[in-house]
Amino acid sequence: MAKNQKREVGRHLRVQPTNGGATSGAPGRVGERCGVAENNVDTDGTVVMDFDGVYALSVAGTDAGGNSAVVSGDIIYYVDADTPKLSKKVAGRRFGYAYGPTNATLVAGGATGTIDVKIGY
Repeated sequence: MAKNQKREVGRHLRVQPTNGGATSGAPGRVGERCGVAENNVDTDGTVVMDFDGVYALSVAGTDAGGNSAVVSGDIIYYVDADTPKLSKKVAGRRFGYAYGPTNATLVAGGATGTIDVKIGY
């Protein structure tokens, strides 16, 4: 290992979230990088975030044009101003992929559902 290497894998990092990620299991972001909080934010404003893996997360069946079903393999984006934060709105930051049975509708257009999301791209 090189003397200047800090971590072998950068999956779990202690960070100060830019938006979201305040509670364990919640999606959040640090700058342009998105992940899921592993614990609640500490008193110093930091949290350990996971920037890989598959999590069950709340996703809205919407995109920039309005209602849009979420199917397996769709790109999921993180939108600061939305509740829930995850959807197919490309105006957000890229979060990961909807994960489920091939070509299955995971969230109906206009609905919100908890689905598996693979973080990263």
